Amino acid sequence: MASKTDLKDMTALVTGGSSGIGLEFCRDLARRGVDIVMVSIQEKELAESCRELSEQYGVKAYSLLLDLTQDDASQRIADFIDGKGIEIDILINNAGIFSFNTLTDTPKRKLDCFIDLHVRAVTGLSLFFAERMARRGHGYILNMSSMSCWMPMPGIAMYSATKAYIRVFTRALHYELRDCGVGVTVACPGGIATDLFGLPEPLKRLAVNIRVLDTPEAFARKAVGKMLRRKKQYINGWLNRFSIFFIAVMPTPVRMLVKRRMLDRGIRRP
Repeated sequence: MASKTDLKDMTALVTGGSSGIGLEFCRDLARRGVDIVMVSIQEKELAESCRELSEQYGVKAYSLLLDLTQDDASQRIADFIDGKGIEIDILINNAGIFSFNTLTDTPKRKLDCFIDLHVRAVTGLSLFFAERMARRGHGYILNMSSMSCWMPMPGIAMYSATKAYIRVFTRALHYELRDCGVGVTVACPGGIATDLFGLPEPLKRLAVNIRVLDTPEAFARKAVGKMLRRKKQYINGWLNRFSIFFIAVMPTPVRMLVKRRMLDRGIRRP
C-alpha cells in the first residue's frame, strides 16, 4: 500500500464528504497528508468539517456546496477545481440516499433522486476524472455500492438496484482503466455501526467487538487501503462476505414476510 509520504502531494475529491462515512474518508486521507475537496449539500457541516481537517491535519481543505442531482453538477465541479488549479488524484463517489418504501408509494422526485445521485452523478464524475487520470497515467477512483446490491428485497427496490449499477459499472471500469495506471475500486459495505440500524449502544459495541459490524472509521480506513492497493472490490467483514450466497438463495416466503410485516403494516419512510 502507498505510504503516507507517497500521498503527500495528492488531492482527493469526496462527495458527501461533510458527514458520516464520507467525512471519515476525508479524515483518513487528511491524516495521510492528502489535500481534500469536499462536496456536499450540508452547508453548515461542510464549513465545519473543512475547518476541522485544515486545523487538525494541516492540509488544504476546499468546500463546494453543490446538489449532485443537478444536470450541470459535473461541469460545476470541473469549473471549481480548474478555477483553483487543483489536480484530483483520488475520487471517492460516496454521496447517496436511502429510503424504505414500496416503489409505487415512493414520490417521483425521490425515484429521480436515486437515479440522478447513484447513477448519473457516479457515472459522470467517474468518466470526467477517469479521462484526466488516464492521460496522466495515475489516479484512484473509489465508488460506494452496498451489500444491498445483492438483495432484491421489498422496500429497497431503488436503493438496491442503483447500488447494483454502481457495483457492475465500477467492476467493468476497473478492467478498462487497469492498463492506464488508474485504480478503480468498488466498496460494498454491509454492517456499519451507525444510527441507521437503531441498535442500542451496548449491542452496537458488542457487534463491533465480534466483527459483525465495522465502525465508520474502521470501514473508511480499510476501504482506502484497498483502493490504494488497486483492489477491484471490498466487502467489509467475514459475515457479510459469507452471507452473499444465502442472500442470493433466500426463498420467496422470507422476502414476502419482510413486505407483509414491515411494509403492509405502514412502516414507510418517504
